Amino acid sequence: MKIVDLSKPIQYNPGDPSFMRVTVRHRPHRRARWLLRLFGLPFRLFPPGFDGWADDTIHKMGVHSTTHLDAPWHYSPRCGGQPARTIDQIPLEWCLGDGLVIDMQHKPDFEAITAEDLQTFLQEHSLELKPGMIVLIRTGRDRHMGTRRFFTHGTGMSAEATRWLIDRGIRVMGIDQWGWDLPLPHLIREAKRTGDRNLFWEAHLVGRDQEYCHMEQLTNLTSLPLTGFQVAAFPLKITAASAAPARVVAILDESSDTVTAPG
Repeated sequence: MKIVDLSKPIQYNPGDPSFMRVTVRHRPHRRARWLLRLFGLPFRLFPPGFDGWADDTIHKMGVHSTTHLDAPWHYSPRCGGQPARTIDQIPLEWCLGDGLVIDMQHKPDFEAITAEDLQTFLQEHSLELKPGMIVLIRTGRDRHMGTRRFFTHGTGMSAEATRWLIDRGIRVMGIDQWGWDLPLPHLIREAKRTGDRNLFWEAHLVGRDQEYCHMEQLTNLTSLPLTGFQVAAFPLKITAASAAPARVVAILDESSDTVTAPG
């Protein structure tokens, strides 16, 4: 068995937009040892050689700031006429399943991925979607992680492509770039330029009518074959939240048959 980490490190990245930056305070052992003094244990009674414990505090981290799973509540307060589920209400069974990679590295920045793009790739590689699979869209844009370009450039899923996956029983899907849609700054520019109110966040808003979750800011998808692995994507259990950070991994049985990624 081999495990491939598909998660972005949780750390401060100056290239991230200011509203999405993570800040973590690390306390070394000798600072934290003073906590025991505050609890009333004198230094002379510390275990021999004890330096205290290390401790860390996340001072700022939005639930969408790193590799995360979005809940239907993120897209809209209602889904299909019913209250949308928050992240703590997502069935855990959705978060573990056979994985399938769809390679879209050829798509240029600011050009959306279509349902035809997905169908063509699956046909060319003799791949079959099955309900309950976790589909990973490989764009290669994780190479920009930690830079300003990660937020501003990339391709993205169209509404029709998202619906096409949901209609085939895919509940959880993910992408290795900042967001599921085309880049936010690009969408804002285009909406202002054209006056088209349907451009902005079109793939996310599919979730108003059809229930699904997507993962954003995955990485290392280029390390995976197209099939022959499982994906585990369990989010933190944050009550009533729109999303949660997740440690997403691929689990490969190296003795099983796989379909190799294109070169």
